[in-house]
Amino acid sequence: MTAACAAHGADKVKVGMLTTLSGAGAGLGVDIRDGFSLALTHLDNKFGTLPVEVFTSDDQQSPDVAKQMTERLLKKEKVDFMTGIVFSNVMLAVGPSVFAAKTHFISANAGPSQYAGDQCNPYFFNVAWQNDNLDEAVGKQVTAQGYKNVVLIAPNYPGGKDALTGFKRYYKGKVADEIYTKLGQLDYGVELSQIRAAKPDAVFIFLPGGMGINFIKQFVDSGLSKSAQLFGPGFSADEDIIKAVGAPMLGMFNASQWGHDMDNPQNKRFVADFQKKYGRLPSLYASQGYDAAMLMDSAVRGVKGKIEDKEALGKALKAANFKSVRGAFKFGNNNYPVQDYYARVIGTDKQGRITNRTLGPILTNHGDAYSASCKM
Repeated sequence: MTAACAAHGADKVKVGMLTTLSGAGAGLGVDIRDGFSLALTHLDNKFGTLPVEVFTSDDQQSPDVAKQMTERLLKKEKVDFMTGIVFSNVMLAVGPSVFAAKTHFISANAGPSQYAGDQCNPYFFNVAWQNDNLDEAVGKQVTAQGYKNVVLIAPNYPGGKDALTGFKRYYKGKVADEIYTKLGQLDYGVELSQIRAAKPDAVFIFLPGGMGINFIKQFVDSGLSKSAQLFGPGFSADEDIIKAVGAPMLGMFNASQWGHDMDNPQNKRFVADFQKKYGRLPSLYASQGYDAAMLMDSAVRGVKGKIEDKEALGKALKAANFKSVRGAFKFGNNNYPVQDYYARVIGTDKQGRITNRTLGPILTNHGDAYSASCKM
């Protein structure tokens, strides 16, 4: 960039898309990337009047790899925004470097409790949810449906712990057993034996990506689905999982802030064009990637392209002046969403596809349990 260009502000917007594109969690990162890419297509590859350049990196689901990639994106590429991280342990590893560089991170997924509470930061915005939120909604759903003896299972990392904490916050029955697995685990023989011994009437899983795919197949194959109803957050029962598992998913209940059948103009366009471009139904990860780009666009428009004014850019992000594919959306004091959460069930649609159907709201205008600890 010439000195003359610098004097007149930015001539383009640089985005660091750091996400998981290999290993068991790759499907999640691919969907975030593809949703973001579709939004750029809808925006003619511009945020406001400025062209957008995206630098895509694979964090390999590794905090150490992600830290190295972040340094490169911040120092070599000098990105204006970062987005894409799927897993909370990775987000917590890179956050300090991003915030120290005064670069805004727009999370399209990871929503750790730390950044919602006492470690909240003006450079961190989340367009998905706080980790506990979908699980809180399922906890309320399980209680409302009358289940009284539930086994909980999640991987032993920050996102898994937040998930079970959230579920228990709204579930009013007995927890028969609470099982933590290794992150990335794919064989659940031992855990299925534990579940059988506990004799629950329902099982709640938080198992992202390939973990959930394998667990659901093994759960149904073991015969446990005949005696225990399966529940999970939206991402443990979304289109990427359904595509991989198929018929064993039928009848599973889950909760999400978004569904591909939501009836608003933004969502109809997003779902139709995503299917055209990629040949598959979008998942909630894709919807979050799409909204992350739309939020960035709204902020760049809000500062009339003067993205070097970081404080003004932060205020424009906070205003959330964009049409979300989920409908009503705003940020709380901690830059996490305040939004509605919906019950969904997996069935067969009119076209014969196994997919989610939105049943109705469970939690409305819902924030998170940590915002009171955020001093912003």
